[in-house]
Amino acid sequence: MLKIENLISGYGTVQILNGANMKVNAQSVVALLGGNGTGKSTILKAVSGLIRTWKGTIEFDGEPIQNLAPHLIVQRGLVQVTQGKDVFPAMTVMENLRLGGFVLKSKQKLNDNLEKVFEYFPRLNERKTQLAATLSGGELQMLCIGRGLMSNPKMIMLDEPSAALAPQIVIDIFKNINRIRKDGLTVLVVEQNVRMALLLSDYGYVIKDGVINVEGEAKKLINDKSVEESYLGGTRANV
Repeated sequence: MLKIENLISGYGTVQILNGANMKVNAQSVVALLGGNGTGKSTILKAVSGLIRTWKGTIEFDGEPIQNLAPHLIVQRGLVQVTQGKDVFPAMTVMENLRLGGFVLKSKQKLNDNLEKVFEYFPRLNERKTQLAATLSGGELQMLCIGRGLMSNPKMIMLDEPSAALAPQIVIDIFKNINRIRKDGLTVLVVEQNVRMALLLSDYGYVIKDGVINVEGEAKKLINDKSVEESYLGGTRANV
């Protein structure tokens, strides 16, 4: 579904990605792992059109999308979900969610998607008239994911959905990501919570210095000491 080949990109004159290669098969969950500053989020931004691709190709559903405008990428069914702080705080939960469905032309489809989001995250239904600024960290992350789902995507990319959340909230978030996959969506998750991400995923990539250094089935990577120690700094989060 998503194929990245020899991707080179960065910010201003600073090159971050040095020829990254990866792919995400349809209806799978893929984890992109690595330490701070290794290029994880930069890959997502290049795929989403938020930064320019300098060299290389990005294909989604067999079509090139590198350097397309972000809203056109969303219209094709590829959505990036950022961390929970990136909501509109002065808008209600419902207003934030409806904004996520801006590409939909059918009011019925918008309402159907709202019902689905509330099924995943009942707490958002309870808070739908509240301003986003009044939500807890976990509720904000639910809102970000829900808003991403409102556009009816084929694939969703999650940028560190567990960041700064309490352990039980993290487990709840990952359970819902698994439900989303079971409903037919493709998921690419960028995470520093290595063990949790690999437990959820079918396949994993480890990035270092802007290049994919290690890849493989998640169930094999999860117990690979060389991956843990050499590329992830020994990071381990027990579930």
